[in-house]
Amino acid sequence: MKFAEKLIRIFKDRELRKKILFVLGLLVVFRISAHIPIPGVDAIALKNFFADNEVLGLLNIFSGGGLSNFSIVALGIGPYITASIIFQLLAMIVPSLEEMMKEGESGQKRINQYTRLLTVPLAFLQGYSTIKLLQQSSRDILPVLSTADYLTIITILTAGTIFLMWLGELISEKKIGNGISLLIFAGIVSGMPSAVQRTLATFQMEQILNIAVFLVIAIATVAGVVYITEAQRNIPVSYAKRVRGTRMYGGFDSHLPLKVNQAGMIPIIFAVSLIMIPNLIAQLASRSSNHLIVSVAEFIGRAFQNQIFYGLLYFFLVVGFTYFYTAVIFHPQQIADNLQKQGGFVPGMRPGRQTAEYLGSVSNRIMLAGSLSLGLIAVLPLIIGPLTGVSSMVVSGASLLIVVSVVIETVKQIESQLEMRNYDEF
Repeated sequence: MKFAEKLIRIFKDRELRKKILFVLGLLVVFRISAHIPIPGVDAIALKNFFADNEVLGLLNIFSGGGLSNFSIVALGIGPYITASIIFQLLAMIVPSLEEMMKEGESGQKRINQYTRLLTVPLAFLQGYSTIKLLQQSSRDILPVLSTADYLTIITILTAGTIFLMWLGELISEKKIGNGISLLIFAGIVSGMPSAVQRTLATFQMEQILNIAVFLVIAIATVAGVVYITEAQRNIPVSYAKRVRGTRMYGGFDSHLPLKVNQAGMIPIIFAVSLIMIPNLIAQLASRSSNHLIVSVAEFIGRAFQNQIFYGLLYFFLVVGFTYFYTAVIFHPQQIADNLQKQGGFVPGMRPGRQTAEYLGSVSNRIMLAGSLSLGLIAVLPLIIGPLTGVSSMVVSGASLLIVVSVVIETVKQIESQLEMRNYDEF
């Protein structure tokens, strides 16, 4: 089915059209809320602070640009994502949570409820940290606040996070993409017109070749991200025939798909969060009265300003966290046990332990390609900017991965709903 025909079918289907318009309406509400600033903030000083600080870029992405405006949704859905990651890691070491994860939809609902509850204190903590960071970085951004002012601003920021979490769940209920991912996607895309405008404002004829090279690399990068996101290794699986009464079940061949990039964008989030800590501490320590502390802080600051050091450290952290997070979410022994219970087996492998070892070795081999490609995607903006000289339109690796992943997921969900309507008509 051609793209134009699909669009026509989507907008002819009244129910699907209403869902899409509803989702777009909620995204508009999100963008409006991202431009409602908290009173008492110097917007110009805040804008200059973010322009000089690349470290806070990822936090600004997850707030949809709300952090650079210090809006009522300045924290974005960052605390919710942190809470989700915490519960995924706790499921490895807490048996009750691990059993809950295996309970299917009912267990997932309970995990989601715990995640929402944990989001509230995390939002309070992140709100307080953000205020203190802005105050210590520049006295012009926020004035001296009383205890009541602190509580008011933190409450507003926490309420903004809960509001976005609610919007995300409303979007997810419509099955037009993942709500949280779409909110982040909307924040990233909203910044692209201004980037194009800045490029056009400083455009000169001798930059045509650089811009052409930039566009070619950008298109190739997007194609590479799509390829890596969709790439998978199919493990052949056969199901034995089983006789129950007078009927025979099973006796067919299938496959078990193992994605090359099973970790998604989580390793980039981990890597940036970790690489951000020394720089932030150095910025705060540079105001110390102790000469030794200031010297160490300045040394760390200079090290992180070195693009080669920063890029290599970023790359290896992403590769390392890809292996770590895949080990968290991928359980070969559990998959092998489930296959054995269902009467399935990998040809040439004994069910149970040998199958688990085989799945683990295959996962490790394809993970090498996935981790290296993810690391390259992460540091690619650091290479493209100096190479082409078009730094105003460079998008971070995390942003690019989010945009591509969200578009693919949303298109798949819309296509699945179109297919369901085909079966209904049949």
